[in-house]
Amino acid sequence: MNETELMVLPLVVRIERAAPPERTDALEAAAMAVLSLLDDPGEWAGELHAWQSTGKIRKVVRRARGAEWRRAAALPGRTVEHRTAEVRVHPPVPLDAWPRDLARLQVGGTELSDTAGPGDPSGPPVLWENPRLTMSAGKAMAQAGHAAQLAWWASDEAERAAWRANGLAVSVRPAPDQDDFDAKVAAGLPVVRDAGFTEIEPGSCTFVAEAPWLLGRVARS
Repeated sequence: MNETELMVLPLVVRIERAAPPERTDALEAAAMAVLSLLDDPGEWAGELHAWQSTGKIRKVVRRARGAEWRRAAALPGRTVEHRTAEVRVHPPVPLDAWPRDLARLQVGGTELSDTAGPGDPSGPPVLWENPRLTMSAGKAMAQAGHAAQLAWWASDEAERAAWRANGLAVSVRPAPDQDDFDAKVAAGLPVVRDAGFTEIEPGSCTFVAEAPWLLGRVARS
């Protein structure tokens, strides 16, 4: 494997028929799973380095239940449990060389919803979702993971340490309105611009990561 080979970070969300997770919980769990791997890659440091060295941070979310979930959980990876959601992050793999038990999982079918409003953010960082876009929960989970990763990259060691001490927590919320989202995009905060592989147009701004220490860290749009 060379460092220019296209790689992808697999994420698997557990969606049991009788008890699917809340959408917001799944998005936050996905972001926290990505952060967990970035903060402590452990034995997968080589795979993580190769993935990030490509200059792309592609992520694919698949769903599993029952025996599918148990097989996914038996593969190398790490599971994050967050309220109603369970998300497993696996070490990056070449795009065309997924482990068999992951490759067999479905990408579609992640139409999750929230049974109640998510309420006010629990604290920074807040990953704000573009209210203009319509994304499946799986797509939005990958985008939230991107936003968390960009926020991590934009944080210094002291800020990461404080974030780590808070359990690498994030809040995911829809922006109050389009004007508010557009103002955040222009404020020098980490912004996710989608490559356009699925669901939405290339270049669409999907998420903005906001925290006091992130303001002005990146070039303004």
